[in-house]
Amino acid sequence: MKLGLATGYWSAGPPPGIQDTIAEAERLGFDSIWTAEAYGSDAFTPLAWWGARTSRIKLGTAIAQLSARTPAATAMAAMTLDHLSGGRFILGIGASGPQVVEGWYGQPYPRPLERTREYVQILRKIFAREEPVAFDGKHYQMPHKNGMGLGKALKPTVHPLRADLPVYLAAEGPKNVALAAEIADGWLPMFFSPRADKFYREALNEGFSRPGSRRKPEEFEVASMVPIMPVNDIEAAADFMRPMLALYVGGMGARGANFHYDVIARLGYEGECAQIQELYLQGKKKEAMAAVPTKMVQDLALIGPLGKIKDELPAWKNTVLTTMHVNAPTPQMLTTIADLVLS
Repeated sequence: MKLGLATGYWSAGPPPGIQDTIAEAERLGFDSIWTAEAYGSDAFTPLAWWGARTSRIKLGTAIAQLSARTPAATAMAAMTLDHLSGGRFILGIGASGPQVVEGWYGQPYPRPLERTREYVQILRKIFAREEPVAFDGKHYQMPHKNGMGLGKALKPTVHPLRADLPVYLAAEGPKNVALAAEIADGWLPMFFSPRADKFYREALNEGFSRPGSRRKPEEFEVASMVPIMPVNDIEAAADFMRPMLALYVGGMGARGANFHYDVIARLGYEGECAQIQELYLQGKKKEAMAAVPTKMVQDLALIGPLGKIKDELPAWKNTVLTTMHVNAPTPQMLTTIADLVLS
């Protein structure tokens, strides 16, 4: 099991003390650091800034949103960061959901699996730099068909440092997970639980079995956010997690179109998720948070005394996960987490 430092996306500004935390993560042997974006800070710029002060640790986006950029713009940013970091960049991408895509980016949200497949095909063509990039898909055309008619197929001016620059897909439903196993180098779950391991193994194996699958199972990376909170008070740790879970179950997606809701409901929390969502959509956010059961938190996170976490870790290490994305309020907490997971 490897460790990645999750820096997330910003609230009011950059995470306090993040430079020290990143330096400590690299010193402790963390494999990677990861940024995110929603409708505030972007995923690429912080990696360029923070990556300039590191030398070994990998730099990943978890995730860069498809609708925020054309495939070519994403490929340009990825190739640039890969060069600047000496080949340490990992491009994590995802389709997000209709609320953000249509509300923030002002883009339609058609057929996310089909669109993701086309997007990755274009990325691969650009990274390969074997010929001018021409693509005639349902969602993307290069050159564009309906403009002035003067578009020209082009190759990137920069020679990519790595033609096989790794691409990870964020996915939550079984069809998306299978697509990640088929066309990507890794999968980025938003939430993960050892209880769902069999479900996800089956979805991944579906993708690996498809003709032309890019990676063998042993070459494929699965990197998920895993909150780790070594504290004596389990309820206090659960209280810390409840606002986030209530937000994602209740408010990060419309009723009937919330992929995060579906992930947690599949763990056997259909009734609880329905209640949390109903309260959240009524504006009763405190009540929604209170409706998140402690057992749900413990299925999705490692919380509690050190001994309890040590006892539970083997169940996580025996899953498809290859990397745990973690965060910590202080560099000292990272040391504790590294001692737990990497020992």
